[in-house]
Amino acid sequence: MLAKIIALSIYVLILFLIGYVASKRIKNISDFYVGGKKIGYWAVAFSARATGESGWILIGLTGMGAMAGLSAYWVVVGEVLGVAISWLFMAKPFKRLTDKYDSVTVPDYLESHFETKTHWLRGISATVLSIFVVIYVSSQIDATGIAFESMLDMNYYHGAILGFLIVLVYIFIGGFVAVVWSDLFQGFLMFLGLVILPIVVWFSMDLGDGIIPELHKIDPALVNIWGGQSDVWLNVATILGFAAIGLGFLGSPQVYVRFMSIKNETEITKGSRVAILFTLLTDFAAVSIGILARVFFTDSGQDAEAILGIGGADVLGMMTEFFLPLVLTAIYVAIILSAIMSTIDSLLVMASSAIVRDFYQKIFRPDLTNSQLTKTSRLVTLVIALLALGLAMIIAIVAPERQVFWVIIFGWSGIAATFCPVIILSLFWKAYSEAGAIASMISGFISVAMVKFVLQESETYGAYFEKIDVLLPSFLIALGFGWLFTKLFPRGTNPVD
Repeated sequence: MLAKIIALSIYVLILFLIGYVASKRIKNISDFYVGGKKIGYWAVAFSARATGESGWILIGLTGMGAMAGLSAYWVVVGEVLGVAISWLFMAKPFKRLTDKYDSVTVPDYLESHFETKTHWLRGISATVLSIFVVIYVSSQIDATGIAFESMLDMNYYHGAILGFLIVLVYIFIGGFVAVVWSDLFQGFLMFLGLVILPIVVWFSMDLGDGIIPELHKIDPALVNIWGGQSDVWLNVATILGFAAIGLGFLGSPQVYVRFMSIKNETEITKGSRVAILFTLLTDFAAVSIGILARVFFTDSGQDAEAILGIGGADVLGMMTEFFLPLVLTAIYVAIILSAIMSTIDSLLVMASSAIVRDFYQKIFRPDLTNSQLTKTSRLVTLVIALLALGLAMIIAIVAPERQVFWVIIFGWSGIAATFCPVIILSLFWKAYSEAGAIASMISGFISVAMVKFVLQESETYGAYFEKIDVLLPSFLIALGFGWLFTKLFPRGTNPVD
C-alpha cells in the first residue's frame, strides 16, 4: 500500500508542476482555451487520444473485452477508423477555417462559418455542452472512485473526491496549456501501461491449448467475432453499436479544439501517424487484457461479473495485482488516474469556454477584459465540476449496478451526436445552412435521450436499440435533419433571423 501511495504522490506532484509551469504562459483568453495555437504535434496527438479514450479504455474497454470476448474488437475497428478519418481528412480543413476565422472555440467556428446574425448556435452549443459535460465528467469521477476502491482499497467516495480535487487544482493553475502538457505525460503513461501489460500476462500464463480454445471452454459465444447471439439482427446491432463509438472522433469539440491549438497543418500530418498508431495499439491491448483476464480468472458456468466486477470494472486492477510486482502495480494506479483525469480536465475547460466565452461574453458582456474572462472561466469551471461530482455521487447511490462502459459512452454520445454531424457537413457541403446546423444539433441532442429512454424501453425493438446504443441512430437522425432543413431553408433564408 505504501508503494502505491508514493507512486500516486509522485504522479500528483508532476501534474502540479506542469500546471505551475503552464500558468506562466497564460497571457490572454486564447492561451487559456487553446494554448495560443502554438502546440506541437506530439502534445496535440497524445492529448487528443488521452482525452478521447479516458477512464473508459482502462476500466470500461478492458471490462468489455472480458464480458464480450472477441466481438469487443469491433470497438477497436470503429475507433481506428474514426481517428484515421478525423486526422487524415477533417483536421486540415478544420484547422484552415478556424485560423481564417480566428476561432478560439468550436461555437466561434460555427458562427463565423455560417455568418450568422443570431446567437442560436452559441446558445445551443453552450446548453448541450453544459448538460453532457456534467454527465461525462460525472462518469469519469465515478471511474476514479472505482479505481481507488479496487486498487488502493480506499473508500469509493473518498477516492472520487480526491481525484476530483487533483484535476481541479492544475486546471485552475494552468488552463488549456496545463491540460495539453499533462495529457502528453498522462497519454504516454497510458500507452506504455496498456501495451506492456498483455505482453507480460501472455508470457506469464499457461494457456494450455491456446487462448481461443480456452475461451471457448468458458463460453462458446466469447469466441464468436459476430457476437454469439442466436438472433442474427441482434448480432448486427451489437457490432454496429461497438464500431459506431468511433463516430465520436469526427467532430467532438473536446477533440477538435486540439486541431485549433496545433501550430500548423504540417504538424497535423505528423500527428496523424502518432494518433492512429496510439489508438490501434492501446485499444487492441485493452480488449486483449479483458480477454486474458476472462481466461485466467473465470471458468465455465461462473458468473463473470461476480468475479471481475460489474461490467468487468475490476479487470485491470486484478491483472496488475496478480501479474506485476508491487512497484509496477503502484504505477498502474497512476496510469488509471491518468486516463480519467486527461478527459476530465479537457471537458471542464471546454465547457467553461462554451459558457463563459461563447455564451456570457459574446451575447451579454462583450466588454469583458481578458483578465475578467479568465477569472470568470475559473469560477464556472468550479461550478461545473461540483455539479459533476454531485451527479457522480448520486449515480453511485441510486444505481450501484451501473456499468462504467455504457455510462461513459452515453455522455460521449450526447456530445458527439450534437456536434459531429454539424462539423462534417460544414466542412464538406458548401450549401449547408445555419438552419440545417441548428436542426442537426437539436435533433442529435434530443435523439440521444429518445433512443436511451424511449426506444430502448420498447418491448418489441428495445433489445436491438440497446445493443446498437444511442450514438449511431442519433448521428444519422442529425445528418438527415441537417440535410432536410438546408433544403427547406438555404443559406441566407433562415427562419430564426
